[in-house]
Amino acid sequence: MSNKILYSPEEVQDLISKGSIVVVDIRDEEDYKKSHIPGAVSIPDIFFFLAETTDEGLKELQDKFQALFSAAGITHEKKVIIYEDAFDKRYGGSCRGYWFLSYLGHPDTGILDGGFSAWKEKGLAEDDKTPNPEPSKFELKIHPEILATKDEVLTSLSNPNIKLLDNRDRVEWTGESSSPYGVDFAPRKGRLPGARWIEWYNFMEREEGLPYFKSPEKVRALCAEYGLYPDDDIIIYCFKGARVSNTYVAMKLAGFKHLRNYLGSWNEWSRDEKLPINDERLPA
Repeated sequence: MSNKILYSPEEVQDLISKGSIVVVDIRDEEDYKKSHIPGAVSIPDIFFFLAETTDEGLKELQDKFQALFSAAGITHEKKVIIYEDAFDKRYGGSCRGYWFLSYLGHPDTGILDGGFSAWKEKGLAEDDKTPNPEPSKFELKIHPEILATKDEVLTSLSNPNIKLLDNRDRVEWTGESSSPYGVDFAPRKGRLPGARWIEWYNFMEREEGLPYFKSPEKVRALCAEYGLYPDDDIIIYCFKGARVSNTYVAMKLAGFKHLRNYLGSWNEWSRDEKLPINDERLPA
């Protein structure tokens, strides 16, 4: 098992040449068909899937992705590398893939640092051929400690030892919009009571035009401004757990030890009228 998360394009190319690796493209199917890393399999559901954290919702997630990962030929013996366009293009989709595989028990998942944009910038090979992987039986080994359910988030609202981090876009935090899918896609606008806010873009900075995660030192300094520290028990939420995953990776790389992804996030929370929200409009 490797603790390494980010892999440069050159490192991924070297791993491909050695075999025993599955490369996963989470972009839209049409983008994948135009051009992708040679041999990469397409699993766009990693980005699109809207999860619920009820028992039934988590069972659906587990069944769905066990089937998808099995069809892609993923096993616990093969390293998996996930990629998207770039870290700020699909709301952290590659990081969501990393989180999904970690939650479902894969022991050695990584992310292409800089995404397909960095791959192309290096002039590395691309093709439009669709591979036909040999199906596997992906074994589930659930890690519930990195997920927060709706019920656990509700309980956390009265627990001062648990800190809630909202990392949505500003318009969602202020209550102008309910989601990235449209102003009124979700039935309510606002934020979870007591949450603190760091917009997910702030965990990245640009290098030669491409977004990369800030250094661990910079991430720790940013979080400290909002009273978040590496030993804290932190639940992160966004709209569907994609941007959360992006921030989760940035904070994990910075040494934060107790991070949970509220995977249902605002999409699930806002649809349950019994759950409290702070719907006061904030200055834009």
